[in-house]
Amino acid sequence: GGTGMICYQFKGGIGTASRQLPPPLETYSVGVLVQANHGARELLRIDGVAVGEEIGDLLPEVDRQSNPNSILMIVATDAPLLDYQLNRLARRAGHGLAKTGSISGNSSGDFTLAFSTANPIARNTFWRGDRYELESIDETEIYPLLEAASEATEEAILNALFLATDMVGRDGTKVHALPLERTLEIMKRYNRLFPVETAGGGA
Repeated sequence: GGTGMICYQFKGGIGTASRQLPPPLETYSVGVLVQANHGARELLRIDGVAVGEEIGDLLPEVDRQSNPNSILMIVATDAPLLDYQLNRLARRAGHGLAKTGSISGNSSGDFTLAFSTANPIARNTFWRGDRYELESIDETEIYPLLEAASEATEEAILNALFLATDMVGRDGTKVHALPLERTLEIMKRYNRLFPVETAGGGA
């Protein structure tokens, strides 16, 4: 213990990301917050590239086998959704988690909560048991929200990794952050980096 959140055996922690929805839902967005504390090194994937397999060093200087890790994922939206639609949204966070390589191992307590800020219910109405009405988007329009939940979860986990810094914890144990230059070199080798546009424009 004493080394904080460990994600794919790199320094992890809190990460966030969000997506603005396309028309006709452009007034709504989906945001995700994760507490990334999960995964074995060899599983880490970034945009499909097996980065974890290529960075076999920089392992935590602490035994984590006796302390199983988990990830917490919170999905928030201002789109009006009913409970079963929110359940569908929550399950898509697991798809985003999987795209980073996680298999949700036997001892992992991965947890997702999805909520909508739409359909507020007055406290007095709730406690009195009065009748109230709820709105929701049409079921045929939910696809962009499912995509957004998956994408934003994947990005939030990667943001937690990319923004982390080395940490020395209790008893001098050390957890290394993802080495960014090495990671970008690996991504470049697999042609996964977008070219940087220059001020002059061009083709």
